[in-house]
Amino acid sequence: MESKSFIRDGLKLKSTSILFLLLSITQMTLLTAGHYKPTWESLDSRPLPQWYDDAKLGIFVHWGVFSVPSFSLSSEEFSSEWFWYDWKGWRYPGVVNFMRKNYRPDFTYADFAKAFTAEFFNANEWAKLFQRSGARYLVFVAKHHEGFNNWDSKYSFNWNSVDVGPKRDIVGELMNATRSQTDLKFGIYHSLYEWFNPLYMRDKSHLFLTQDFVEQKTLPELYELVNKYKPEIVWSDGDSEAPDVYWKSREFLAWLYNSSPVKDTVVVNDRWGSNIGCHHGGFYTCGDRFDPGVLLAHKWENAMTIDGHSWGFRRNADLSDYLSIEELLQTFVKTISCGGNMLMNVGPPHHGHITPIYEERLRQMGSWLKVNGEAVYASRTWNYQNDTETPSVWYTKKTYAQNTDIYAFVFHLPEWGYVKPFAF
Repeated sequence: MESKSFIRDGLKLKSTSILFLLLSITQMTLLTAGHYKPTWESLDSRPLPQWYDDAKLGIFVHWGVFSVPSFSLSSEEFSSEWFWYDWKGWRYPGVVNFMRKNYRPDFTYADFAKAFTAEFFNANEWAKLFQRSGARYLVFVAKHHEGFNNWDSKYSFNWNSVDVGPKRDIVGELMNATRSQTDLKFGIYHSLYEWFNPLYMRDKSHLFLTQDFVEQKTLPELYELVNKYKPEIVWSDGDSEAPDVYWKSREFLAWLYNSSPVKDTVVVNDRWGSNIGCHHGGFYTCGDRFDPGVLLAHKWENAMTIDGHSWGFRRNADLSDYLSIEELLQTFVKTISCGGNMLMNVGPPHHGHITPIYEERLRQMGSWLKVNGEAVYASRTWNYQNDTETPSVWYTKKTYAQNTDIYAFVFHLPEWGYVKPFAF
């Protein structure tokens, strides 16, 4: 019952398979003419565009049908954006009991979609708030693992934000607002897999030796998103169950780097197959909330959440679940001192108005960056990341033609009331 729209989608997509085959041949021809080949050795040789290393802070936004139930238990493993799988996949008792107590017996996950109303969503207000946070780029969840597309997709019949729910192209509205109202780079998050899509489940049952889901759903969506919205970040996820060969990741990235409309400026992460994370890609994420605390040889990103337990909005969150501004700043400083960027997540409710706790944290971060941004933006790692003599002191640097400036971030003054200066 819950996957009815997917089944209809699958039937529709079969009628377009010949068209997609021709499209794939054209794109493969284009990528072979470019500089980068569909091998990791070649793809990894592409320099990371400098804008990303200079930016330091991005905003992540998780918003979808999961924002309607907006429920999870901190005692159970996954957060609210995993609600459907927590309910029908893992069958966690707390989620099963929540549905039994609050919804009719024949209620399906697809029934939540019509309540994803977005009546208070104002893309211009969102974009301006994200600009005030001091962030330099935005990554919006175009599609999470539930498979619901937040744009007018040709490859998602009746399971997208134009056909059901908001009846709006959310990705398009936010892209336009970001580019017209701010100087933030606009990026999209896209899940490669979909938990209950029949095409994916069939490929999985065949041990991923067939690629019907990839050829009829995943790749067409990725090409559509890039060609239509021209994102400067393609943040991939949902890759963990199958290797990169199944996802045809290398072929897509070669096209992205060689022939796409964003080939010179786009950046990507490392979630392109179960064997790829923390080994290949533009910047490494290695896992959620990745915070090594030491300098890494490769550019990396700490994708983390203001709500310490969830990426999506939770109606049952407590105030203590949210990170304080001091905790956010300390995480941010440690991240950039060790060569990373921080992608700070916001989870709006189904109606689209960003709640005051998130707004406050964003504005607090922006106020701090107005004062301290010189030590942050376009900074680089120093010879030392932190101070062993004076705990909780972290460093960045900027190098100019005649000198190098060293910046020290002090979390807590020592008991003697001052920080001992370095002797050079």
